[in-house]
Amino acid sequence: MNNPSERPGRLRKAPEHFITPEGVRQVFAEAKAGRRSFIRQAFSAAAAVGAAVAGAASSPAKAASNPVPPEGGDPHILNLPAHTTGLGMPVVTDGYGKPSKYEQNVQRRQSPGLTQTNQASVSFAPLQSLFGIVTPSGLHFERHHQGWWDIDPSKHRLMLNGSDPSLMKTPKVFTVDEIMRMPCVSRFHFIECGANTGMEWGNVAVPTVQYSHGMISCSEFTGVPLKLLLDQCGVDYKRARYVLAEGADGSSMTRTVPMELIESGEVFVAYGQNGEMLRPENGYPLRLVVPGVQGVSWVKYLRRIEVGDQPYGSKDEAIHYIDLMPNGLHRQYTSTQECKSVVTTPSGGQVLLDKGFYNISGLAWSGRGKVTKVDVSVDGGRNWRPARLEGPVMSKCLTRFNIDWVWDGKPAIVQSRATDATGYVQPTYRQLRAARGTRSIYHNNAVQSWLVQESGEVKNVQLS
Repeated sequence: MNNPSERPGRLRKAPEHFITPEGVRQVFAEAKAGRRSFIRQAFSAAAAVGAAVAGAASSPAKAASNPVPPEGGDPHILNLPAHTTGLGMPVVTDGYGKPSKYEQNVQRRQSPGLTQTNQASVSFAPLQSLFGIVTPSGLHFERHHQGWWDIDPSKHRLMLNGSDPSLMKTPKVFTVDEIMRMPCVSRFHFIECGANTGMEWGNVAVPTVQYSHGMISCSEFTGVPLKLLLDQCGVDYKRARYVLAEGADGSSMTRTVPMELIESGEVFVAYGQNGEMLRPENGYPLRLVVPGVQGVSWVKYLRRIEVGDQPYGSKDEAIHYIDLMPNGLHRQYTSTQECKSVVTTPSGGQVLLDKGFYNISGLAWSGRGKVTKVDVSVDGGRNWRPARLEGPVMSKCLTRFNIDWVWDGKPAIVQSRATDATGYVQPTYRQLRAARGTRSIYHNNAVQSWLVQESGEVKNVQLS
């Protein structure tokens, strides 16, 4: 705060989960009927319910669960609470610590109707409720193609082979224990699904940042560089210019990775995440880490690596995860996640309760390196101010940004625009659609707009 006299404003959090069971049933019914706009309609209905609930608590006194009295002393100071006068819980009440019961609504959430089966679906990370850049493992977004498994690591194997015997001298099979005894690296990286923000290509579809941008997370991953494993197998790097990564789940997830990424040393076989073993829903006991590349290439339950002399054109490269262009053609092998950012506070579903000072905060990232700059606008892009980048700023990792803002109670459109180390600037929707059209699904990195209304309610909007 540049001016200490500015009164800090208060903000009511976005509803963590406001889709009713009836709404979920309606979404699936409309999906089966073939209505293309079923997701947008369902979320609109849910937002209306949320607005009604918010209206019932619109006054500052009702919005705060334990408000400070306007006069007299605060009983929460004058009267000593039980935790000050009593004996607390013993150590090891829970062998594995868990969040406070007062934070139990902070969860990853599924988008109803997005897929017809829960095993081939997505859960979204609650970006609006997180701090810093690291996503807790229990809140990491999920994308499964055949459900998740808790695999016995003592029975899991990683096989390395060549598509042609001449490409690899000595094919090998590694146990998880053998991999964990090798020289390891630990690095912070974001992982983003290629379809993150995909529902927004044509128009506004979802109300909160959890659903618009929540298919991204950031962790410290630990593992063994894939180059080290390939070296032990005697790979002919002059001829073997591609790698096929294969997962052990029933979807037979297979992805091509260019050899130059592996030779850079960035790609590794991970077994650790945020200081502990990978969670089962995040690929336990082994997953591939391919920094800067869309999440589908971070193959979970990794069981096989094959080297070849050309791209493999697997089903998830020839049919899925391709970009439909305006001329009717598809782009293939567009795996890099371009520079992108989003304001998480204030964002959709939240309510500004007062005029005054607010800290605008958000996340920025780039699959091509470091984020070097984030600009923020509160007038729909007419004027921009540079935000503070909070350290550490790392390559192919989430970067937290903040900027001071005094809200005068008038309508405002809050946006962020990131620039990366290559000089690439995050595009507007108009710029992105001019190049890519409106019928795509993947790689939507357009500038996000949040409308702050005079009532303080924040809504997802798009500027033409």
